[in-house]
Amino acid sequence: MPFTERTPRVVAARALTRRQARDKAGRFLAEGAQAVREALAFGEVHELFVTEFAASRNEDLLTLAAESRVPVSEITEKAAAGLSETVTPQGLVAVCSLVDQPVESALAASPPLVAVLVGVSDPGNAGTVTRVADAAGAGAVLFAGDTVDPHNGKCVRASTGSVFHLPVGRSRNVPEVLGACRSAGLRLVAADGHASLDLDDVADAGGLSVPTAWIFGSEAHGLDPDVLSLVDDTIKVPLHGRAESLNLATAAAVCLYASARAQRRR
Repeated sequence: MPFTERTPRVVAARALTRRQARDKAGRFLAEGAQAVREALAFGEVHELFVTEFAASRNEDLLTLAAESRVPVSEITEKAAAGLSETVTPQGLVAVCSLVDQPVESALAASPPLVAVLVGVSDPGNAGTVTRVADAAGAGAVLFAGDTVDPHNGKCVRASTGSVFHLPVGRSRNVPEVLGACRSAGLRLVAADGHASLDLDDVADAGGLSVPTAWIFGSEAHGLDPDVLSLVDDTIKVPLHGRAESLNLATAAAVCLYASARAQRRR
């Protein structure tokens, strides 16, 4: 019989929707076919829960799980709803090891492009920036200060699997994170809508071709003056139309891709 919402393993997995339980267990949930596929490729899946309907639609993932010797447990639709943080559960949930690591470890390969999130509380924004950083070829994403947990369900979904693709570092100490970036040879550049420097002008002058850590703050409050005092440059994305501003993920995409292009042309 399929596991129900009362089955102990399902109850234990459902607890992982809370940050405290994730940190204690060292595990988190990845929901949906794309996230599960990337989690299995990453190789740190402890169990896969699947409904009968989802199993019929994702036979390739069940085969991959079997090849990886990952236990597959069938669950009821009600149990799947309890494991999901979405309105329409996908019926496919993997229990994975946490992916974050010390900041120094995330920077060990001396990546030339890094995204740093400082005080970003919205999980959708944080996950999308992780996806953008992955797409732009960044070598790491760092979560600094009171930034949302990268293992938050919405954050994982918004990353569409990118959380498994590149090193994710996390530390509550913002100065230490920025210091680690500087020690790794990265120039610290903050994205700020009120900056005097214009992204286009800096790019035209060749200022984005050097190894760079882009610092992004929350969409609502931006970066604190204390953080801005620690960076090398503060740059704004130019607004050529009548829009008041860009959202965080869009601004991050513009900045990261500008650096990626400049570094490829170096």
